[in-house]
Amino acid sequence: MSDFEGIKALVTGGASGIGRATADLLAERGAQVAVLDLDPSAVDEPLLAYRADVTDDGSVRQAVTAAVTDLGGLDVLVNNAGTGAQGTIEDNPDDEWHRVYDVNVVGIVRTTRACLPHLRASAHAAIVNTCSIAATAGLPQRALYSATKGAVHSLTLAMAADHVREGIRVTCVNPGTVDTPWVGRLLDAAPDPVAERAALEARQPTGRLVGAAEVAGAIAYLASPLSGATTGTSLAVDGGMQGLRLRPAAR
Repeated sequence: MSDFEGIKALVTGGASGIGRATADLLAERGAQVAVLDLDPSAVDEPLLAYRADVTDDGSVRQAVTAAVTDLGGLDVLVNNAGTGAQGTIEDNPDDEWHRVYDVNVVGIVRTTRACLPHLRASAHAAIVNTCSIAATAGLPQRALYSATKGAVHSLTLAMAADHVREGIRVTCVNPGTVDTPWVGRLLDAAPDPVAERAALEARQPTGRLVGAAEVAGAIAYLASPLSGATTGTSLAVDGGMQGLRLRPAAR
């Protein structure tokens, strides 16, 4: 499939997990892809790689300028860089609330702001934000993380409304629990990693974690020029967690 032939894309947080799977898939489908990441050392050709810290506006602007110059333009921005948090509202101090919001929400603002002048020049401009099932379903021990992803969901809709008449589509994906390095670290830190994995798998109706490649496929669908009528949309990739209410399995 070559629906991204001639498309120039930028993926933040693209050195691992969902971001890397997305960058690889877009490249496989014909796009020229640049990755922005805190540690882009593991990124190899055909991907281009640039170091950027989404909490630092100067870092973002410098990396975006370099990437767009090397790509020769920009058509697609995937705002994937993010961080996690655990606990109820009592479990994280103010500094941690500010830190996670700075990465997950304001990081999208900084990167998009730097990319908008270039996207306005594209005939197929699209922005896809990585949101979460935590934006639309109440999950225990995820208060801070859920609050940031709820903001991403609302921000996506606002951005879509602001930029639709400029020819820029804005959407988001809402993954369930994805088998990524971050989730792996959470499992490793759990008192019983096997039991914790089983619990995470059981809360998704498919009975397993979501694969990073599956989320990448959804991002590619939303970003593709073939999806030109799709904007202001959130696409759940959550094993049915948001929409299904299954009866307990028969014993």
